Amino acid sequence: MADRFVRMAAGAALVLLALLVAQPYVTAFLFAARTPRAITARGDLASTETATVALFAQASPSVVHVFAQAAAQGRALLGAESEDGGEQEGSGSQTGTGFVWDAGGHIVTNNHVVAAAAQGGGSVSVRLSSGVVVPARIVGAAPSYDLAVLRLGRTTPPPPLAIGTSADLKVGQATYAIGNPFGLDHTLTTGVVSALQRRLPTAEGRELSGVIQTDAAINPGNSGGPLLDSAGRLIGVNTAIFSPSGASAGIGFAIPVDVVNRVVPELIRNGRTRNPGIGIIAGQESVTARLGIDGVVVVRVIRGSPAAQAGLRGVDPQTGAIGDVIVAAGDRPIHRLADLTAAMAAAGIDATMDLTVERDGRPRRVRVTTTDVAEARR
Repeated sequence: MADRFVRMAAGAALVLLALLVAQPYVTAFLFAARTPRAITARGDLASTETATVALFAQASPSVVHVFAQAAAQGRALLGAESEDGGEQEGSGSQTGTGFVWDAGGHIVTNNHVVAAAAQGGGSVSVRLSSGVVVPARIVGAAPSYDLAVLRLGRTTPPPPLAIGTSADLKVGQATYAIGNPFGLDHTLTTGVVSALQRRLPTAEGRELSGVIQTDAAINPGNSGGPLLDSAGRLIGVNTAIFSPSGASAGIGFAIPVDVVNRVVPELIRNGRTRNPGIGIIAGQESVTARLGIDGVVVVRVIRGSPAAQAGLRGVDPQTGAIGDVIVAAGDRPIHRLADLTAAMAAAGIDATMDLTVERDGRPRRVRVTTTDVAEARR
């Protein structure tokens, strides 16, 4: 009797084991979807999704892909290194993003996207959202603001983007960036305004103030593209990222649209911007810091400049003795050249400024009138 029970239990166990082993195969055979599955209705998009889709559909036709090619001799000099970490397709070739500014076919982009072509006598072309490639010429550039304006060749331009303002931006409001990261056309990334009033170094020792920081993903190739608000209005021009790896780390910067709206019309009219200055050559900040000097060291005063007329002194070429160190403009302390250029930009051209300089260890006041330094160099 006991042996019979053991045999029955062993048989049952074997049957259960066989069923357990066969279960996946049986399930796959009985329930496998051998025909296309039915689509599950999703319902309406969320209101935020609908708004984003509409924003992209409205704005993206006005965003273009910019290609700048340096001349042959320019490529040999410039090498193959990309300025912002990967926008170059090859030696002397730079790509970026731009957007339509007006019905006249003007395109706004970053100066560093087209600088190699401008300096090397190269060529610039633009690919529209339709895929059509149109030749373009550089109308004007403002290295101090990292902005450039192109003019499309014979074609009907897409509609220009709506213009907003950067004066009333709030940290936390939504941002939308459209561009061509790594050459991938018309990519949309979203985020928020992460911070305001950032400062961004540009050319000639200048610094942009009021720069917008956003966490919308900005990568090489986004340079020159638009940063939009939730109404689809332009609020900035994407220009740089902070990233040791060269890829987006959630810290991107955009030139505020109020600056763009001031500089771009000037570039269209004159091909350049008027930069206020006083006619000095300033010492390098690294050298100044090593000497323990807080302020802007006047290395040389340009002959006939407002600085020369005001009696400012540079470094003595014979002895190397330091002449004047600019430490204040009005009531505004000056610690470095960017502080001085910001003070002059705020004053404008043909404005009178009271500078405080240290000469022979003693402060003194000097009155100087700003002038257009770009014109003075011509």
